[in-house]
Amino acid sequence: MNEIMKHVSDLIENNDGILRLNPAWVARDFLPPGRRLGLPDEMYDLGDRGGICERWVGSTTKADNNISVPNEGLSTIQNEMDIVITLKEAVELLPSLIMGDEYSRTHNSLGRLPKIFDYKYRLPYHLHQMEHHARLVGCNSKEEAYYFPEEVDMGNEAETYFGVHPYIAEQKKYDLLLPHLKEWNDDSILQHSRAFKQIPGDGYHVPSGTLHAPGSALTIELQEDSDVFAMLQAKTGGKIIDKELLFKDVTSEDRKSKAEKIILEMINWEISGDPYFYENRHTPPIIIEETKRKGGEEYWIFYNTHKFSGKKVVVHPGGEFTGKDNGVYNILVWRGKGTYGGAEIEGLNFDKDELLICNDRAVREITVKNTGERDLILFKFFGKDINKNAPMLPKYKG
Repeated sequence: MNEIMKHVSDLIENNDGILRLNPAWVARDFLPPGRRLGLPDEMYDLGDRGGICERWVGSTTKADNNISVPNEGLSTIQNEMDIVITLKEAVELLPSLIMGDEYSRTHNSLGRLPKIFDYKYRLPYHLHQMEHHARLVGCNSKEEAYYFPEEVDMGNEAETYFGVHPYIAEQKKYDLLLPHLKEWNDDSILQHSRAFKQIPGDGYHVPSGTLHAPGSALTIELQEDSDVFAMLQAKTGGKIIDKELLFKDVTSEDRKSKAEKIILEMINWEISGDPYFYENRHTPPIIIEETKRKGGEEYWIFYNTHKFSGKKVVVHPGGEFTGKDNGVYNILVWRGKGTYGGAEIEGLNFDKDELLICNDRAVREITVKNTGERDLILFKFFGKDINKNAPMLPKYKG
């Protein structure tokens, strides 16, 4: 461990607080991949493990799949010794060096998980457990948010189902969902929900406990560092999925005593049944006027919560954008090429499209330069409490 600590410490010092990360590819077996992650076609299919449907970015979270693979989901740090050093162990061994003295005293991890998810069909109607239920199985809750990038094929089912029809929550008709969970033979549970069209350059904020079935658009997601869920939809992509996914994060005691009814207790009915769900959860980009420059600009794209936050940065051809932030973050370069604080970056080049910016570097000015012929587009991902100035939507009650 001391060798790893020294090596990571040297990397941080020698690269002025910037670490290069490798992509973390994650397989899922309940739906086929959408094949839009930039991999060679033959790399998507993994036999019994399913297919590569997600890329996790700056991840300290282990993927919780039926077939367990060492370090699946965990980001690793590029290094000259070519040894496997996960970002998770680096943060655990050197918390103050990566997260800063003050932040690491009150936060024991980066506390967020950015990812790209890429499915051929709409994901099944599901929920992510709220904190009190997630803790019962030794996990964190999973609040999340979405951004749908431009210039990408939206797929064949580009609508997301959110929540339930308001009368179900208002009249406490929760048991309407129960027959679908018990019979487990089709996708008709979606009749109790409402669909919202996915629009490129748009997004949503989804608290834990919210029922949702994300559409087929390639999606940039930011969430709490957790992989808990309960699938409520039996049939998706033309096939019946394993009912064990309904109970994946349910204690054996609750499953035995309450069976399918326990899932109804895990739903946040207030949010799922909100008649103004769109007004209260729709998060289009918000330009940050005070940092706008001639060479580029940045936008809030993940906001409305203090559990995480995120920005989109656009630097125009030949331009520069200089700014500083409030604490540690990581970036994903989406399109274009240039430099980030002197480090070469390039979208879709898996050796150069992912960086971690340690705290002491993040709070100083960093210049981003576009050396290409098209807009340089990248995303910044921040953990809990770092951007307390991120926008909050006004609560709409009609």
